[in-house]
Amino acid sequence: MIILPAIDLFEGKAVRLLKGDYAQMTVYDPEPVNTARKFRDEGAEWVHIVDLEGAKAGEPVNIDVVLRIRESCGLKCEVGGGIRDLRTIERYVDAGIERVILGTSAATQKGFADLAVKHFGSERIAVGADIKDGLIAVRGWQEVSGLESFEFCMMMQDAGVKTLICTDISRDGAMKGTNRQLYETLQEKLGVNIIASGGVSSLDDVKALTELGMYGAIIGKAYYTGAVKISEAIEAGREKA
Repeated sequence: MIILPAIDLFEGKAVRLLKGDYAQMTVYDPEPVNTARKFRDEGAEWVHIVDLEGAKAGEPVNIDVVLRIRESCGLKCEVGGGIRDLRTIERYVDAGIERVILGTSAATQKGFADLAVKHFGSERIAVGADIKDGLIAVRGWQEVSGLESFEFCMMMQDAGVKTLICTDISRDGAMKGTNRQLYETLQEKLGVNIIASGGVSSLDDVKALTELGMYGAIIGKAYYTGAVKISEAIEAGREKA
């Protein structure tokens, strides 16, 4: 299982939210490039980047910071937040971003995920399934759609999406452990690569997700608070029995 340490961007800084609440924001690094380099030095191969301002605005706001991270740290990057059209995807892809994450656009624009996969290929496109009370949240988690989470995931699979980043919003940043039951169910029902996000708080969480056969796990607040070292998480992700 791959480990993807996370950088959430707001006003060019690396921050973390609690359960997606912008009013509960902690700034961890005014220069995110430094954080990305620390990830690299601990052995990470990927970094998960979210433009929080872009997610709310509906268009990228921190794209210059994202590209600076990409150019400076040498890590593979997956990026989400405010990606609502093909032109934005193309800009990221042309800049060398390995994987672009669709969120609101996949949930609210019928056929957009299909189009993106056909245009850029399934390796370049991921979809974020951000789950709140069993439904898909959109627009920076500020609104809840009428889409049931498993139904949405099946729709994305049918659209040719190969990678789903599934976040339990109720666990995100709460340091209460990941929703293992959710990921076990998703793993049983779907035939795509699933990246677990939200609440990965300990090496036990990493080991449990590895045992479930997850493709990847995102580590955010657990790293920033010192609860999990990226190097140890990478090692735990290799130890499937």
